[in-house]
Amino acid sequence: MSLTAFVSGASGFVGSHLARELHIQGWNVHVLLRPGSSLDDTAGLPLTVHQGDLTDHNSIVAALPRNPDAVFHVAASTNFWSRKNAEQNRVNIEGTCAMLEAAAAAGAGRFIHTSSFATWGFQDREINENSPRTAATDWINYVRSKHAAEKAVLAATADGRVDSVILNPANILGPGDHHNWSRMIRMIQLGKLFAAPPGAGNFSDVREVARAHIRGFHAGRSGEKYLLGGEYAAFADVVKLTGEVLGRSVPRRAAPAWVMKCWAYANAATATFTGREPDITPEGAAMVSYHVACDSDKARSELDYRFTAIRTLIEDTVEWMKKKGMLS
Repeated sequence: MSLTAFVSGASGFVGSHLARELHIQGWNVHVLLRPGSSLDDTAGLPLTVHQGDLTDHNSIVAALPRNPDAVFHVAASTNFWSRKNAEQNRVNIEGTCAMLEAAAAAGAGRFIHTSSFATWGFQDREINENSPRTAATDWINYVRSKHAAEKAVLAATADGRVDSVILNPANILGPGDHHNWSRMIRMIQLGKLFAAPPGAGNFSDVREVARAHIRGFHAGRSGEKYLLGGEYAAFADVVKLTGEVLGRSVPRRAAPAWVMKCWAYANAATATFTGREPDITPEGAAMVSYHVACDSDKARSELDYRFTAIRTLIEDTVEWMKKKGMLS
């Protein structure tokens, strides 16, 4: 008998891979699709589509099937512009609370929540699931809102409303990336990347992140968090590898963090007059300036989580982007 999954964010990077992997593993897959969103990346899959929005609690209640085996809450706002903080809070915090309430009311077997390694705050030492959290970077609303969403999930687990597992991916690479590291790849292809970001971090394979979600349902411990990292590299080295794969010249050095900061604040100041979202914001500059490493031993041991070499991830992403005409 097939298991039934309900997935939010199936039109996104991680969510589309999760929906595909669930289908491959024989699940009956229901997805929550916001009006106007596209399921191009899951075209051909026999998904049951429900119209709804995380900011509309009633639409979630109406969309959720009765007694699903798992609710995979992947959808989130990854905004880094302060002008959109209120909307981001509605999606990341209020939307998660609405999903939790709807999942509990529908009798969901397990609630799998997609969070981020950023919820620990950015710090200069390797983090694991037991590391203390720092609030120093809560001025970045993405960090603060994702942490608040986690607290809501853990509270609902503690009082018995849901049985949950939380997954915390690091920097995610792989095919299907329309808006994240693929932007950097396009800039390198076009010769428009004039400096590499100064930070560093772990890189996870989106396909392995999707599989870890399903393993989280089967084998994750209730109320536990699992860091999903990967090979660690300076972002400047990722830029260098991308240049080699594309056959393009790239900046030899990373821009100093203070240069990124000044550039970002200048962009933000300009945006106050134009109303257009800056290419890089102070929050975005900070995100790519920290050196953050995470330990994935817990996920590797309990969820059979696996790493993929960064060069392979770049090659696979570039090949997918070429097929999609994104590097013309």
